[in-house]
Amino acid sequence: MSDYRIGILQGDDIGLEIVPVAVSVLQAAISKYPDVAIDWVDLPVGMPSYRRSGETLPQQTLDTLYTLDGWILGPIGHMVYPKDDPKAVNPHPIIRRNYDLVSNIRPTRSYPSIPSLHQDVDLVIVRENNEGFQPDRNMFTGKAEFMPTPDMALSLRVITRRNSGFVARTGFELARQRDNKKKVTAIHKNTVFKLGCGLFVEACAEVAGEYPDITFETRVVDTFAMNLVMHPQDFDVIVSTNMFGDILTDEAAGLVGGLGMAPGLNVGPKYAMAQATHGSAPDIAGRHIANPYAMIVSAQMLLLWLGEKKQDQAAIRAAQDIEAGITEVLSRMETVTPDLQGSASTEEMGEAVCRAILAV
Repeated sequence: MSDYRIGILQGDDIGLEIVPVAVSVLQAAISKYPDVAIDWVDLPVGMPSYRRSGETLPQQTLDTLYTLDGWILGPIGHMVYPKDDPKAVNPHPIIRRNYDLVSNIRPTRSYPSIPSLHQDVDLVIVRENNEGFQPDRNMFTGKAEFMPTPDMALSLRVITRRNSGFVARTGFELARQRDNKKKVTAIHKNTVFKLGCGLFVEACAEVAGEYPDITFETRVVDTFAMNLVMHPQDFDVIVSTNMFGDILTDEAAGLVGGLGMAPGLNVGPKYAMAQATHGSAPDIAGRHIANPYAMIVSAQMLLLWLGEKKQDQAAIRAAQDIEAGITEVLSRMETVTPDLQGSASTEEMGEAVCRAILAV
C-alpha cells in the first residue's frame, strides 16, 4: 500500500468552491484502488485564515507543509489583503520559494466540444517559478524592485544556471513521457538580454545533451508569441523564464477556452503543489458557477506526479482515470458550468466527473 499525505489549502473566493470539488474527484479515483491511501490535511491560508488568526500564512501552515508529500492550493485573492499589515502576505510566492518549487508546469489542451481559436492543441509550458523579474521571490531579503528617485523605478532580474537547468530537465522529462512530437522549445530574448537569456539558453542546451531522443530548439519570445497564436499545433513542450512564461501561459489558455481551462502544477526536487493558473474570481464567488476543470486537472497532475515519483502504478492509474473522466464529461457537455455554455453548478460538474471516473 502507498500512503500519501496531501495538504488542502482552499485559498480565497472561488477556491472555497473548486478545491473541495477537486478533492472529491481525487477521492473518487483512489476509491477504486485499495492500495492507495491519502491522509488529507486541512491547513489555513488566505483571507479566511486572516479573519480567524490575523495571518494569511500562519507558521503552523508553513511548518506542516514540510511534512507532506504535496498539497493543493486554491486561488489567492491577495489584491484585497490589507496593505499596511505585514501578516497579510501573498502566500503563493512564499510557498513556491520556501519549498523550492522551481518548475511551474502548465498544460494547454483543446477539446473538440469546446469552442476555441484552435483545435488539436496539446502543449505544455514549463515556467521557472522563483527568479526572473518577480521582486517578491528573487531575493533572500529585501525587494528587487526599487525607486532611487521619485521619477525612476528599477527592476532586477535574476537568472541562475541551477534553476534554468532544473526547468529544462523538467521539460525534457515531460517530452520523453508524452506521446507527442518529442520536442522541447526554449524561449528567450538573448538578442537583447545577452547575459540573462543567454545563460538560460546555455543551461537548457547543456541539459539537451542528455536527451538525444528529444528535439531541442530555441525561439525568440516575440516571434514565438506570434507563432503560438497562429500555429500552436507546432509545439510540444516549451520551457521559459518566469515573466515570459507567465504571459505566454495566459496567451495559450486563451487559445483553448480561457483560464478556466488552465491547470498547473508546481514541482521541485522534493515537493509538488497543485495550483490552477486562474485567479480567485471574487465577482462570482459564492454563486457556485466557477468552472472546476483547472483545479481538478491540477490535482490530477499532483496525483500523477506522486505516483510516478514512488513508481506507484495504482496511483498512476487513478490519475489516468481522472483524465478519462473529465474527457468524458467534456465530450458530452451535458453537465458543465456556464462559462462552457452549460447550466451546471461547480459541484454538479464535479459530481459528473466522479460518476464518469467510477464508470471507467
